[in-house]
Amino acid sequence: MNQWMELADRVLAGAEVTDEEALSILHCPDEDILLLMHGAFHIRKHFYGKKVKLNMIMNAKSGLCPENCGYCSQSAISKAPIESYRMVNKETLLEGAKRAHDLNIGTYCIVASGRGPSNREVDQVVDAVQEIKETYGLKVCACLGLLKPEQAKRLKDAGVDRYNHNLNTSQRNHSNITTSHTYDDRVSTVEIAKESGLSPCSGAIIGMKETKQDVIDIAKSLKALDADSIPVNFLHAIDGTPLEGVNELNPLYCLKVLALFRFINPSKEIRISGGREVNLRSLQPLGLYAANSIFVGDYLTTAGQEETEDHKMLSDLGFEVESVEEMKASLSAKS
Repeated sequence: MNQWMELADRVLAGAEVTDEEALSILHCPDEDILLLMHGAFHIRKHFYGKKVKLNMIMNAKSGLCPENCGYCSQSAISKAPIESYRMVNKETLLEGAKRAHDLNIGTYCIVASGRGPSNREVDQVVDAVQEIKETYGLKVCACLGLLKPEQAKRLKDAGVDRYNHNLNTSQRNHSNITTSHTYDDRVSTVEIAKESGLSPCSGAIIGMKETKQDVIDIAKSLKALDADSIPVNFLHAIDGTPLEGVNELNPLYCLKVLALFRFINPSKEIRISGGREVNLRSLQPLGLYAANSIFVGDYLTTAGQEETEDHKMLSDLGFEVESVEEMKASLSAKS
């Protein structure tokens, strides 16, 4: 048995990955990548079999953000030529939900730029979500920025299932990425979501000049936070942002990162998110031996690959898309 299968068995028996073991994953020799992914899949299969969860983003509000996040084309300091608009209307949110339903996508993610939502913006999301749940029965994830407890409660009462607010990077590296809010601000929002009964979704962006120890620390911080869903983004450096031109990643290293997140967070939904296509490139299929979830379609201000290509990839792998009906049954079991 190879060392990664031995580690996978220890993880399934309840052991936690040490920093030394985590570093060995990120330093795995390239020629051993299939052995590493086999170990990651051993864990993934235990909890999720060959099922894959599909997610789709609705960019409900674009640009107009006062924050200074270095990776983001929508920030106040970005010079990227993006489309800016205020919160879209209810009809647009419903159209997006219909598209998600028609594509058999289980989770519909309503994402809005900004430091945090105004009460009026929460009103707009609440109004749309109630009809989305009644009409399409989708799992709804909201990502609206820093959240107040009363706003979280309103979202939960309206039927929002999950709230996303990424930690993005390690606490040590956070001030290198943004100074307009703190790492603790982000942790607080995830805790507020949890306290309201919303399923917590929080993840990372890899490739922002962080060290390997930073990658390990963020994976372990998300474990400590007990995030149900962990999006792993790989930096897609956008011209006009402070991280323009940064290109530290390669497909094999991205696979090692996904394996690391699976070993450290064995039972959690690990989602390959932004930057999947440009960083994993032809090795995208291998990522799903560690991850069990992907975004389908476009991201916020960058394009994804065609939905049909994602479905072909899953079919070619012999994986099965979690149906909307299965997703509903899972939600009912947890409620």
